Amino acid sequence: MFDWGPIFLTFKLALITTLILFFVSIPLANWLAHSKSRLKSIIETLVSMPLVLPPTVIGFYFLLVFSPNNGLGKMLNDVFGLQLVFSFEGLVVASLFYSLPFMVHPIQSGLTNLSPNLRSAAYTLGKSKRETLLKVLIPNIKPSLITGIVLSFAHTIGEFGIVLMIGGNIPGKTKVASIAIYDEVESLNYEMANYYSLILFVITFAILLSVYVFNDNYLKRFWR
Repeated sequence: MFDWGPIFLTFKLALITTLILFFVSIPLANWLAHSKSRLKSIIETLVSMPLVLPPTVIGFYFLLVFSPNNGLGKMLNDVFGLQLVFSFEGLVVASLFYSLPFMVHPIQSGLTNLSPNLRSAAYTLGKSKRETLLKVLIPNIKPSLITGIVLSFAHTIGEFGIVLMIGGNIPGKTKVASIAIYDEVESLNYEMANYYSLILFVITFAILLSVYVFNDNYLKRFWR
């Protein structure tokens, strides 16, 4: 019998991760787009690391850092009663780091490509930096925002190595769809693995197609 649990858990993880990343990435992307700080290159490198590092490497170090037997993990467990290893909360924390560049980079690119005159005009009219960002700049990069949201959501859905390392394979708690597919393949149950894979394929295809159609229509209206 097909178990929908891993599918629901996957989309729950992707939704929570994307929502948090959206609010975190806007100020971070804005700082990266306009900052002249010497720390900018270091921060950009840290943000981009998940693009080049194997997921198992990230998962391994998260496993060490958040282990209840080590410093940070022990403190979180003793002070807040929070155990991130082999928990859904741990999957969220790992996913935030792993999907961060997929939200930050499109927004940063969108802000960088805006005319500097837009910001200057807003400041001249008495807008604060916060008002300029939220009411002037952000509304002008809708395609970048949509792209960041969709890529982050879709990327989180496809996670495997990092969720396996930090979350393990606990049904109803950390067993997401990618782990379920791996289990079914290991059990030579290719029919069930195909069901999970097909569902993810169809949904992610529909999501990505919608963003490309939206961006294409938006640009056509913009250039008219």
